[in-house]
Amino acid sequence: MIDVKGLNKTYGDKRGVSDITFHIDKGEVVGLLGPNGAGKSTIMKMMAGYMLPTSGVIELDGVNIVENPKAVNQRIGFLAEIPPLYIDMSVTEYLGFICEIRGIPKKERKGHMEKIMGLARILEVKERLIRNLSKGYRQRVGFAQALVGFPEILILDEPTVGLDPKQITEVRGLIQDLSQNHTIILSSHILSEITMTCKRVIIIKEGKIATMDTVENLANNHSHGYLLTCASKQEGAVDQMKAVAGVTEVTEIESANATFKFMIKNESNVDVRADIFRAMVDLDMPILEFKPMEYSLEDAFLQITNIDEGGEE
Repeated sequence: MIDVKGLNKTYGDKRGVSDITFHIDKGEVVGLLGPNGAGKSTIMKMMAGYMLPTSGVIELDGVNIVENPKAVNQRIGFLAEIPPLYIDMSVTEYLGFICEIRGIPKKERKGHMEKIMGLARILEVKERLIRNLSKGYRQRVGFAQALVGFPEILILDEPTVGLDPKQITEVRGLIQDLSQNHTIILSSHILSEITMTCKRVIIIKEGKIATMDTVENLANNHSHGYLLTCASKQEGAVDQMKAVAGVTEVTEIESANATFKFMIKNESNVDVRADIFRAMVDLDMPILEFKPMEYSLEDAFLQITNIDEGGEE
């Protein structure tokens, strides 16, 4: 459905994004991730037609959106990180204005707006000035303007930024509802949100694609390690485990209630379980539990982008 090929954007001598290429199928919900300044918003603005690429191609069902904007504009809805709202208008006035811009026939606008406001859950504030709405409601109004014309594709740039936990939950629910009938490209710094709403992610680092995969595969592919619980510990146990071929790191993480726990990291293409088991038998350290470490999308993201817990690259 959407093809991005060799996309580049430069600002003078500075390169914003470089050689971005990916494909999104109809009905997919795809997360666009990356550290601050990686180029996520730049990519989304170019896909939405708000910004021209320096070079490269963006196609929607084979139609170049730069060369034929009128042919595809009605098929794309865009929610910018800061929604483009006219705060001195009421919600109804604002959405009526957006309907006019997007070519919704006048006789259909009232019913169209009622349906959109129902989906965005803003019917109860439709006559209020936007300036008097909370940030959560303003974000929903931004969703509503992106839905005008019921576009097939929704591009949502940080849709929950600055919201409180209750508002985040509400917006997440709205995204999940919309995903039933729309192709969605979503960026967010809240990785749990991406995990809950997206099937596939594209991770951007320094303006380039670092990796693309499903959420499940990303977590599994970076889960190179095991948690080992033993009933006793012998002197030299850590050094003996480190000596096993393929083991890269061994850390004792907990000793309580007469049990001893170790975190064992290994090379991605080496299965160390049998050798670790034999090492424990040789040391007379009965194994109570031996299991793979559970990795999340956040763990994979931090490894791929080389960001430590303090936020530094």
